Amino acid sequence: MKIRDITNAIAAFAPLQYQESYDNAGLLFGQADWELTGVLLTLDATEAVIDEAIEKKCNLVVAHHPIVFGGLKKINGNNYVERVVIKAIKNDIAIYAAHTNLDNVRSGVCDMMARRLNLQQCSVLAPKRELLRKLYTFVPHAEAEKVRSALFAAGAGHIGAYNECSYSVEGNGTFKAGEGTSPHVGVIGQRHMEPETKVEVIFPVYLEHAVVKALLGSHPYEEVAYDIVKLENAYAQVGSGLIGELDAPMEEAAFLQWVKQQFNTGCVRYTPLRGRPVKKVALCGGAGSFLLKKAIAAGADAYISADFKYHEFFDAENQIVIADVGHFESEQFTVELFYHILTEKFPNFAPLKSTIRTNPVNYL
Repeated sequence: MKIRDITNAIAAFAPLQYQESYDNAGLLFGQADWELTGVLLTLDATEAVIDEAIEKKCNLVVAHHPIVFGGLKKINGNNYVERVVIKAIKNDIAIYAAHTNLDNVRSGVCDMMARRLNLQQCSVLAPKRELLRKLYTFVPHAEAEKVRSALFAAGAGHIGAYNECSYSVEGNGTFKAGEGTSPHVGVIGQRHMEPETKVEVIFPVYLEHAVVKALLGSHPYEEVAYDIVKLENAYAQVGSGLIGELDAPMEEAAFLQWVKQQFNTGCVRYTPLRGRPVKKVALCGGAGSFLLKKAIAAGADAYISADFKYHEFFDAENQIVIADVGHFESEQFTVELFYHILTEKFPNFAPLKSTIRTNPVNYL
């Protein structure tokens, strides 16, 4: 097995195209064609985690947080980032990070949080835009179904819980085949009019290569006419945060105690209680204050996230209860998510979960 087999499996679940513009997800060190000796899963690729990988003979560390987030101008070992880089390179250890791309997929980090609270009827709190494309192509009537099926098999045609979605309209196309061509229909040097079906499908941007390959492989024409258009539509399956509902309303103080227990955190920082039951809950792994207004607008009674600054707690304005459970605590289930992705793809492969607790924050 190669390192690319592991990284491709994670990228298929959380495409790199879904990461935020400021992020640095992907294969940070090492080469995709290295033979794999073992995989160690962690939230953070710290020095202790690299030592653990060396001890357990794992030459791939899969982390949630990219150890190199901004640019590195020097690698002298003067801080933990530089020391991790040096140790990983010296020991031929590859490091792969799935960060905001894993946050943004519907079944990603936020879904793990929602499962801890057994939230129902969940949806993405802030869906991302411009991640969808529409393909138009023109096919002889008799070949339209073959092309449609190929596009569907490549992943096109999904709209929410529906698949194999397309639209077709019939018309006539014209062309004149030039010298040296091998037209499917018509005669070289003469204009030909062919009854054609216009087929339209949508697909997520990360599938563009696969969809075009399927189109070209199934279309009978030597020269295939097609257009790909960027859509402004929000993509309901990809974006920041989730919102859902509890099985039954809970009194606020009891809800906060339950959150503290479910996230196994030493501290929950929260805003003044409103004296109203909690039913609708929004959440976001990691630093999520940027979604507070979205949570309020969506009618959430509580918002669970991390890294709220002092003044940001005032922004609740008695419209919602903010519960800051801690950055590590909100994302701690990511290792289980990595494990699930890999064991589902490779049932006979056993990735290792790091035993290092990388949380730098302690509580008295």
